[in-house]
Order: sequence, then structure tokens, then C-alpha cells
Amino acid sequence: MKRSIILCCIVTLFNFSAYSQILKPVTWSYAAKRNGPTEATLYFKATIDKGWHLYSQLIKDGGPVKTTFSFVDSKDFSLLGKTTEPKPITRNEPNFKMEVSYFENSVIFQQKVKLKGKNITVKGNVEFMVCNDKQCLPPEQVDFNIPVK
Repeated sequence: MKRSIILCCIVTLFNFSAYSQILKPVTWSYAAKRNGPTEATLYFKATIDKGWHLYSQLIKDGGPVKTTFSFVDSKDFSLLGKTTEPKPITRNEPNFKMEVSYFENSVIFQQKVKLKGKNITVKGNVEFMVCNDKQCLPPEQVDFNIPVK
């Protein structure tokens, strides 16, 4: 009797933990490539799980949270222009009652920087929001540290 109660409790706990997992449908990776002695391009790659989409930087007010890159001020580098992105998918999204732009599978954002030194680390964060056909996750913020050598 005790054995079957213990087994039942273990199975119940296992099932509960399977449903309470935290969803992380986006994985970020970063790289930098020097374009010359005083310039580099930073690459921000988002790998997106199947069925999910990550919103563009170019979302109008009233829609989902757009992807936003923020950089820590530094005397070692300055930004050259804005962070760029490839052409997104644009569709009318009934949940937001508007056209929205987003990416599926993966996307690479790029930011050019002017360098004022040799070994520099660019720090900052990216804020983003993802949705699938059933739900949207709360906006998330991920820090990055990108060495430029």
C-alpha cells in the first residue's frame, strides 16, 4: 500500500514539473567582425523555436513589444547608425488588430561601431517579445558582452 502511494506521488510530481517548465523559445548568440582598424560590425543572432516568432524593431505603437537593442555608453566605441535587420514577415495579427512585422526560425541583427581602442568589449542588452499561435510570453531582457578583437 505504502509503495503504491509513493509511486503515485512520484508520478504526480513528475507530471506537474513537466507542465511547469519555463518557456525559452529564443536563444541569442553574438559575434563581432572588424571591418578595419577603427570599425567593426556586431552580429546578434536569434534562433527561434518552431512555431514561435520574434517581433521586429519596427513595430508601431499599440502592438507587441518591439525588439530593442540598448548599449552601455563607453569611451572605447561609438555606434555608427542604427541596428539593422533583414526584411521581416509582415502580416495582420488579429490579437493586436494591426499589421505587425516579425521573424521566424532565425534572424541576424547588425550594428556597426567605431572603435577607439584595440581590445574592446561592447556591453548592453536586448529586449524582445515572442508569440506563437496560442500565447505571447512577457517581454524579456537579455544582457550581452561582445569582445571585439
